[in-house]
Amino acid sequence: MKEYKVVEFKLGFRNRSQRFEDLLNQHAREGWRMVQIPYGWSSVILEREKNR
Repeated sequence: MKEYKVVEFKLGFRNRSQRFEDLLNQHAREGWRMVQIPYGWSSVILEREKNR
């Protein structure tokens, strides 16, 4: 079974891609993987196995 998480991000204008990478890496260490970035949204959808 999988569980999902929606993470909203506010990256600003400076070091935007580095902050986004740091956000994804932080959640990846917790077992999350990115599933989708909805077009026009400021959030990502993450997924992981629930019984890990």
